[in-house]
Amino acid sequence: MVSPSPTRRTFLERTSRKAAVFSGGLGFLSQLPLVTASDGAKRLELIKFDQEIEPLVKLIEDSPREKLLEAVAQRIRQGVSYRQILGALLLAGIRNVQPRPSVGFKFHCVLVVNSCHLASLSGPDQDRWLPIFWALDYFKSSQENEAENSGWRMKAVNDSNVPDPSKAKALFLEAMDSWDVEKADTATSGIVRSLGATEVFNLFARYAARDYRSIGHKAIYLANSWRALQVMGWQYAEPVMRSLAFALLNHRGEGNPSTHDHQVDRPWRENSPKADQIPATWLGGVADDGVPPRLWESFREGTPEAASNVALDALKKGVAPQSLWDGVFLGAGELLMRQPGIIGLHGLTTANAMHYLFRHVANDQLRRQLLLQACSFNPMFRDSAIARGKLGKVTLDALRPRESQLSQEDKLAEILNQLSTDKTKAAESVYGFLLAGGNANQLVHAQRRVLFQKGRDAHDYKFTSAVLEDYRNVSPIWRSRFMATSVFNLKGTGHPDNVLVQRIRTALS
Repeated sequence: MVSPSPTRRTFLERTSRKAAVFSGGLGFLSQLPLVTASDGAKRLELIKFDQEIEPLVKLIEDSPREKLLEAVAQRIRQGVSYRQILGALLLAGIRNVQPRPSVGFKFHCVLVVNSCHLASLSGPDQDRWLPIFWALDYFKSSQENEAENSGWRMKAVNDSNVPDPSKAKALFLEAMDSWDVEKADTATSGIVRSLGATEVFNLFARYAARDYRSIGHKAIYLANSWRALQVMGWQYAEPVMRSLAFALLNHRGEGNPSTHDHQVDRPWRENSPKADQIPATWLGGVADDGVPPRLWESFREGTPEAASNVALDALKKGVAPQSLWDGVFLGAGELLMRQPGIIGLHGLTTANAMHYLFRHVANDQLRRQLLLQACSFNPMFRDSAIARGKLGKVTLDALRPRESQLSQEDKLAEILNQLSTDKTKAAESVYGFLLAGGNANQLVHAQRRVLFQKGRDAHDYKFTSAVLEDYRNVSPIWRSRFMATSVFNLKGTGHPDNVLVQRIRTALS
């Protein structure tokens, strides 16, 4: 049944409730639609969703790009909810875009959905639909890319191969450990149908950060898809988790990782026995502000092994995990300062995802290993950045606050302008603004408004949602410095407007 037409108040109520609808039923039907190609190809078994969401997914898939926003706006006026739009958008991406050859690029149309949702939740009242409508348009470009290059679409699972509930978990673990895509696909359907949502999440978390392929996008995908499912409802989990398994098993044609010693796989294996050495009382440690600088030094010059050793040594001495996360977050921020661009921004978005996994997995051993792995990843991001070009010499230690006699309102305006003209000055100004007692909430609010007006790329939404969330995940003593590093990938008032903004507002008016 279609719900009544939503007012702005009901929209806010819907979006502010993080409704985790974890029902036990299976929420999609597998059918065999006839798809006749000009050359008389065989029928394709495409995955179908349930009758509530399938028509909306089809609308998103089939509407021409130049008419989609207006078509969706019409459905909203007819009573379709925010939750339904969000769910249909994610499922359209799942069905039409594969996480190959890399869990990134065109697949950002899936990865960015939760980031746009978070931006919408936290954004100004009058602009809350903008990120979701931007993501709808972005999906169409990814859909066109996939159709032109591979024609891939997600097939329905072969129900005859889905394992019995008593065997599904063991077969899933076996498939993931052996990097067996076909076996993992049917086993994923088996565990989603038979296990609880939290247990499924914990199983996937074993594999989301085990390798450095796709520069962190595997961990990002698990964190973002899990968070989106808590809004959409668990009844849509099966296709999402099948896509996720396909993504986590992505590797570029080299020897099977289960039987080879690839560099991108090594830190995870090395961190497993290290995790065993962490004291049982590790969660009750004491903060040590001397630990983050020691980690930064290892991130600048050391190996992944050396970085995790610094972390392990600190944990053995009773240092709180939060001090290590402070080091990870700010170390990633420093790399972005030294080389603004695609590698540095992914260091921060990956840290955000791995911290989310760390906070939500149930297994203590896995939590330890994720923390050590987060430390190991930072030197790997550094090496990837070096492969792209020379790193700048600026460091967190050298960052100095810029003083200003302007009013708070004028300081914010100056910062937003500097974001478009001089990132270093903007960083110094943000640092000085916050150290002088400037209102951090107003700064975050202003940056989100600029994102809505100026955001043009999936990374704009992914990055901004991650760093503005992690501002609160960093210890207060380091927050000002962390926020200063983030400006090296934030938009300012001088950046060109997103041309979709006016079209979206017109469609919704």
